[in-house]
Amino acid sequence: MNEKAVKIKDSRDVVRARHEGREMARKLGFGPADQARLATAISELTRNVIQYAGKGVCVITDASEMGIAKIRVRVEDHGPGIADIDQAIEPGFSTGNGLGAGLPGTRRLVHEFRIDSKPGHTVVSIAIVRRRA
Repeated sequence: MNEKAVKIKDSRDVVRARHEGREMARKLGFGPADQARLATAISELTRNVIQYAGKGVCVITDASEMGIAKIRVRVEDHGPGIADIDQAIEPGFSTGNGLGAGLPGTRRLVHEFRIDSKPGHTVVSIAIVRRRA
């Protein structure tokens, strides 16, 4: 299993995580649009880590199976947690000064989306999938 872990502490790490995700997608045969969608989703999630938790990790995994190319991304932190996940994924909701597009936007960009959160530990898992030719 091919896996890349990027520690997230500042905006340079966001750029590194985006690059790692895009590169893995390219190597697995995902087209430019899927590469961009994945990079955007990674950017949104890792920026949330910096804004709300200060630091965390982004793990990008080749989770491909027979006939299916799949990239799974797990972004994890030990911040305050998300008090109301249902509310947090509603378009327009923001606890910061943002537009509230981060989590709902990410959810629309990917094929799989899951949040597990409690005070002190949040994990957001996403995946993009395509059938192999």
